[in-house]
Amino acid sequence: MSADELLDGLTTPEEIAKIEKSPVALVRLANILLSSGRTARAVELARRAMFLAPDDGEIQSIGAAVLRESVPGWHFFIVRDQARNAAYDAALRRNVRPGTRVLDIGAGSGLLAMMAARAGAAEVTSCEVNNAVAAMASEIVEANGFADRVKIVAKHSRDLEMGRDLDQPADLLVSEIVSNNLLGEDVLGCMENAVGRLTQADACIVPSHGAVRIALAQYDRLPRKTLGSIDGFDLSPFNRLARPRELDVGDEALTLRSAPQDLFMFDFSSGGPFDNYRSSAQLVSSGGPINGIAQWIWLRMDAHGVHENRPAPGSRSCWSVLFHPLASPIDSAPGDRHVVHGCRDRTSVWLWAERQS
Repeated sequence: MSADELLDGLTTPEEIAKIEKSPVALVRLANILLSSGRTARAVELARRAMFLAPDDGEIQSIGAAVLRESVPGWHFFIVRDQARNAAYDAALRRNVRPGTRVLDIGAGSGLLAMMAARAGAAEVTSCEVNNAVAAMASEIVEANGFADRVKIVAKHSRDLEMGRDLDQPADLLVSEIVSNNLLGEDVLGCMENAVGRLTQADACIVPSHGAVRIALAQYDRLPRKTLGSIDGFDLSPFNRLARPRELDVGDEALTLRSAPQDLFMFDFSSGGPFDNYRSSAQLVSSGGPINGIAQWIWLRMDAHGVHENRPAPGSRSCWSVLFHPLASPIDSAPGDRHVVHGCRDRTSVWLWAERQS
């Protein structure tokens, strides 16, 4: 009998009913399921074991380890970004009206869903594909007194069904499914699927637009992060395998050398299709050394508010600035023009630059 067949036999309803008599066996089975890639079932059994034995330290410790294994670390710092939170809260307060039905894509901790309810939404349906996160969001919503108006659904937005998960199309769709490069969490695919299918024709979309914004830049610490001569050998070609550097927006070693330009712009509220797969932008240097291109995100929350993680000394953001090193540094004069080209797929963006003669 294979390991998969053995696990199938152990996870039938009849076998689970037997194992539940021993919560420690249940939580250890959850840990085995996790290691075999059956995350959703592992989370379910771990939570059940923890519920059955709330005072057992061993079960609580193993169960917590199972739950957090599937939870990305960024969940713990995005909610600490006060500027981000303020931008979303202000947009929701401006656009939620009495009776508004809200769809929140990407529940996370439940923060945005609760903001919508606090702003006066009649009902909020918040979907979350991660089972452990969805379960915790439900607990948080209840603890904060919003369970009567906020429902957490443990599904991807693509799997939501009208008449089952939502009684009626939403009047407002809010999401925070953007990444450092804007696209990494498939925000375009989610908007193409949800806008119109799960929303009213005139629904408010928050954020309504997003852009990949770029500028010429100099990063003074780049030499420390690249390979050169090591023990008498030239290892510099290995630098071509390095990913774009993720920098804090307030990194004082990063200096912008041009005004920013939007390389890609997306109208989320249109619902797509988003077919701008290539783009170019001309950047005019302010002068000085340039060794890369800085890339960050810009969001139009609604008609009255915007938010971006533009790099500047002392700034803070849950999103990083991506720094793309040039093949060779440039000693640029004021007014020098450089063309940055970009291409993308659904979740990735690639950049390269050329100096304009």
